[in-house]
Amino acid sequence: MIDYTEGLGIQYHIGLKEGDVGKYVILPGDPKRCAKIAEYFDDQVLVADNREFVTYTGYIDGTKVSVCSTGIGGPSASIALEELANVGADTFIRVGTCGGMQMDVCGGDIVIATGAIRMEGTSKEYAPIEFPAVPDLTVTNTLVETAREMQVRYHAGIVECKDSFYGQHQPEKHPNGAELMFKWDAWLKLGCIASEMESAALFVVGAYRNVRVGSCFLCVANQERAKAGKHNAQVHDTDLTIRVAIETIKNLVKIDNK
Repeated sequence: MIDYTEGLGIQYHIGLKEGDVGKYVILPGDPKRCAKIAEYFDDQVLVADNREFVTYTGYIDGTKVSVCSTGIGGPSASIALEELANVGADTFIRVGTCGGMQMDVCGGDIVIATGAIRMEGTSKEYAPIEFPAVPDLTVTNTLVETAREMQVRYHAGIVECKDSFYGQHQPEKHPNGAELMFKWDAWLKLGCIASEMESAALFVVGAYRNVRVGSCFLCVANQERAKAGKHNAQVHDTDLTIRVAIETIKNLVKIDNK
């Protein structure tokens, strides 16, 4: 592969080198969330800021950890995961937002992905569509157990991953709207609990790179509840899902040290 950094010794997109990050990395989409997440670290330092990829490194209970934003969607998320794995990270928790799909998934709830529908395009360049997008079992079980310990309202299940935000919210305006609405109805009937944009790519790339990946989200709102005329609270503060991820890392470190 061509060295696009021309000998600088850093990863081309994220701007990091070996030693810059810990083994455990939190992956938000929004670069502006990184500083907020890093506030939960001790001795946090901004180590890189390039394109949509902002990275802080610090410590949680003496363990080196990092947070790196991925931007929106599978293409940039897969780049972040590939390059972070290149410099030594091996355990990732995606922290982000989603839209609820089943009626009991409400704004403010935590959603933990146990698998992802590969409706996006990035994962198809890594694996045939028959290969499932599933998270690491240890990370996922620890996310669930941590949410239970924290006594937060959470749901664990399959999430849908798409490339077009407006294809979900305004499918009738799209030239391909009939197919989008047909598939959305299928996902609902199959019990899919929420929709987001990155996990399918992260799970498949994680399998390819032999690293651990899990995902937890804040449910912002639920368009199915709105369609049904039910109360549909909107919640935008991501602090709860961030805290679930932080406590999960603490628990993973204990598990790994055994």
